[in-house]
Amino acid sequence: MGIPPLASGPHGTDALRPLLDTVLDALRAGTAARGGPLPPGGPRAVAARVADAVGEILPGHGDPEALRVLVTVLAEGAADPAHPLCAAHLHAPPLAVAAAADLAASVLNPSLDSWDQAPAASALEALVTRALAREAGAADALVTTGGTESNQLAVLLAREALGTGLRIVHGANAHHSVHRAAWLLGLPDPVVVPAPAGTLDPAALDEALTRVPGPHLVVATAGTTDAGLVDPLPAIADRCAAHGARLHTDAAYGAGLLFSARRRPLLAGLEAADTVALDLHKLGWQPIPAGLLAVADAADLAVLHHRADYLNADDDTDAGLPDLLGRSPRTSRRPDVLKAAVTLKTLGRTGLGALVDEVCDLAEEFAALVHHRPGLELHAPPTLGTVLFRPARATDADVAAVRRTLLATGRAVLGRARAGGRLWLKATLLNPHTRRADLAALLALVETAAGTGAATPTPPGTAPEGHHAP
Repeated sequence: MGIPPLASGPHGTDALRPLLDTVLDALRAGTAARGGPLPPGGPRAVAARVADAVGEILPGHGDPEALRVLVTVLAEGAADPAHPLCAAHLHAPPLAVAAAADLAASVLNPSLDSWDQAPAASALEALVTRALAREAGAADALVTTGGTESNQLAVLLAREALGTGLRIVHGANAHHSVHRAAWLLGLPDPVVVPAPAGTLDPAALDEALTRVPGPHLVVATAGTTDAGLVDPLPAIADRCAAHGARLHTDAAYGAGLLFSARRRPLLAGLEAADTVALDLHKLGWQPIPAGLLAVADAADLAVLHHRADYLNADDDTDAGLPDLLGRSPRTSRRPDVLKAAVTLKTLGRTGLGALVDEVCDLAEEFAALVHHRPGLELHAPPTLGTVLFRPARATDADVAAVRRTLLATGRAVLGRARAGGRLWLKATLLNPHTRRADLAALLALVETAAGTGAATPTPPGTAPEGHHAP
């Protein structure tokens, strides 16, 4: 079959064009075959369909149909975050313009570990990271793979600044990656502070900082994974200042509020943090990965400096070639900044803010629908796009069974969370194209799965009697 063509170079676009048609047709066919937000049948059925379609993954001779076959089976077996009834996780449907930019990044394939591999990409990354750092009230930012890497890097910077005796103090609502970061870096287990209302209690934090010997890194959360809540950031910052503690704010979920004029005040106090985790593959609608870590003091990043003669030799750096190794603990790094840059430039602050407001408004509307259905119970009004609810009078086992029933049929994808000592269904609304009819259909499916005698679920896109989809 000869030497296969390359994606880049003078003939790259000619080679890609027919392949893109194949990919788009396969995506359409696979999505149509799935028919819903999730493939039906559960893990075994999906694995069997994939194995049957793929056959031998490394045959003796190549298969020219491999691209079509594998993309089709992947689309057919995907959890589709763009489907209005796929609402389990912080798994946003990517914007078309961001996905298109990501294709260009893959084709050009810059590697951001030395300037001679990524001349324009490194310059673009500097522009984007500084702009987003300013949004968070910080001085600089590094590109990461998401909230987990950002949190781990924040703990690393704190350890290097304060020493190996560092004690991490966080709320019971903090992301699990904070505990794992302590483990990875050889630090003691974090001190967990109560969060009785789902947010870190400043008085309990004050007590912990007084009782536990320092130095301390306090981790606050702006957008909890379970309920989308924002810790009282100004009060936490005050406690940190009083005790001389370093502050990291995990805003991987909530950082998108910075683009919304209406909701930005919810992040008041974010600028007091020493480090902030941001994540644009949540309320930024980017293909994964698209994380950042913002730092208040750019000098903190000096500890990441590393010398490898083949990448950043002293004489090259002295001659003016940018040193990129200190911009990440990783070496090879794809230009994830391109899709973010294209999105920021295309939509602007107003466009991104409108998307943030749309999904937060959807969550408020969804909560109102739950509140007015006697067969369902609402945990609390939402802060961001997350709503916790459950069938009324159900046990925790019933709640778990309802979720698994919906997953097994492929009809709807909901998450789960514990709050107030009980298990709840979790709807995370990140699709700005979702409409009221979709929300009503999702609730009807839950009621039917719970056996509450609800009406037949309304097909997505069809407004229930007496209502009109916005």
